[in-house]
Amino acid sequence: MAANRPSEATANWWRDAAIYQIYVRSFADGDGDGTGDLAGVRAKLPYLVELGVDALWFTPWYLSPLADGGYDVADYRTIDPAFGTLAEAEKLIAEARALGIRTIIDIVPNHVSDQHAWFTAALAAGPGSPERDLFHFRPGRGPDGAVPPNDWVSEFGGTPWTRLPDGEWYLHLFATQQPDLNWAHPAVRQEHEDVLRFWFERGVSGVRIDSAALPAKDPALPDFTEGRDPHPYIDRDELHDIYRSWRAIADEYGAIFVGEVWLPDAERFARYLRPDELHTAFNFNFLACPWDAGLLRSAIDDTLAEHAFVGAPATWVLCNHDVTRTVTRYGRQDTGFDFAAKTFGTHTDLALGTRRARAAALLSLALPGAAYLYQGEELGLPEADIPRDRIQDPMHFRSGGTDPGRDGCRVPLPWSAQAPYAGFGSAVEPWLPQPAGWSSYAADAQGADPDSMLSLYREALRLRRTEPGFGSPGTAGERLTWLPTAPGVLAFTRTDRLVCVVNLTGEAVELPGHTDVLLTSGPLADGGRLPQDTAAWLRG
Repeated sequence: MAANRPSEATANWWRDAAIYQIYVRSFADGDGDGTGDLAGVRAKLPYLVELGVDALWFTPWYLSPLADGGYDVADYRTIDPAFGTLAEAEKLIAEARALGIRTIIDIVPNHVSDQHAWFTAALAAGPGSPERDLFHFRPGRGPDGAVPPNDWVSEFGGTPWTRLPDGEWYLHLFATQQPDLNWAHPAVRQEHEDVLRFWFERGVSGVRIDSAALPAKDPALPDFTEGRDPHPYIDRDELHDIYRSWRAIADEYGAIFVGEVWLPDAERFARYLRPDELHTAFNFNFLACPWDAGLLRSAIDDTLAEHAFVGAPATWVLCNHDVTRTVTRYGRQDTGFDFAAKTFGTHTDLALGTRRARAAALLSLALPGAAYLYQGEELGLPEADIPRDRIQDPMHFRSGGTDPGRDGCRVPLPWSAQAPYAGFGSAVEPWLPQPAGWSSYAADAQGADPDSMLSLYREALRLRRTEPGFGSPGTAGERLTWLPTAPGVLAFTRTDRLVCVVNLTGEAVELPGHTDVLLTSGPLADGGRLPQDTAAWLRG
């Protein structure tokens, strides 16, 4: 019996949901050991209800040595002891659902931890064993096998091959501690299908698929050739059969998928969203887009067009656990995002970035589709500068120390302005250091300030949920109409006369005709004009 089938009235909740991403390790510390945990999340459920989100997406909470922030999974059926127990996870899922909040979990199909039982068995079994068939083990090249089996480059930089004492090499597109699975092996497919059922039976409403375009590999593992089609390990056709089988399982439970699909080709991206595959996928073009009216409009138009082709709703996100925080990014000269461009010491104007981030919040929440909100964005947190001797992210070390890594957006949240370590847990220092002045962003202080970033998000999410102008799930509610504007101004209507206007010019502009101002990201200028880097929601 499927445990989580929704009623007909709520079956399409995911098409326009507001989904909050929780990086458990940094959200809230319930047991006072300096690491966030499930007890901390449960204690903050009232905060999340008041914020007004529809679902929580948890980055991996499974047993893991944390070589890559939990994306090196050692056991999908066990909660890491640092976070709690399986019973606590089940209680959290049930308590959140009773409050009207669904749960989405992370699945990492491309790889597991090097401490996963399968990989430790493969190491023990040796070359040529059936256990090694579950992964990609190969002899090296050259007279003594000392050259990696191919010339691929790891997503974290350097070679994606590690040699063992027995002479064989194993493939890991990410960190050395994350061996890639062999998805041509039926046991790999069966195990993941069993894991999906395990969590759907426990009330999970959806699954986010990490690196969804990477799991399938060319069996020959050939050298990379620029422009070669198909690519040896990205966006291979075999993936679609895998996700069709997953979709059939999800449909039994009324559950949904969101894929992490980084692809420049809009047509190939849309293939993952066909009616029998994934429900949604993350929209990285919008996330990485600079603060520029023309580029933002193009990103929005392209996103809506590629999703309309397959009848899927778009997703909108400004930041996540891998990406420079919005306030910081929008306060820099280069307001786009590119992993390759991250460097230490980039100048940031936080006042400018905050003003733009507030406007971007209203822009993203007004767009048709689902919205994802990374924890701390509602507090206006900036990217933190982590002391080099405290950085833990493998991206930093794999770069030879030139890349600051992703820890700056993963700093534990500030909850109480007057408590030690901004109320994250107790008097124990958190696992990542909080910058000086972090308590000034605390949720309790912002909750009492009607002009704070938190108050803006709460009101925006309330209006998004209650105003008919935001439309309803389905084709009619997933459209927008652009209004004629001056260069540098974005303005569009949804349904029921709802208008969103964003001013990206260098001066205040007149608002379109309207009967009511529902919400603005900042004070209006003299004469009711919209200032630079400010957004407004209007009733036309």
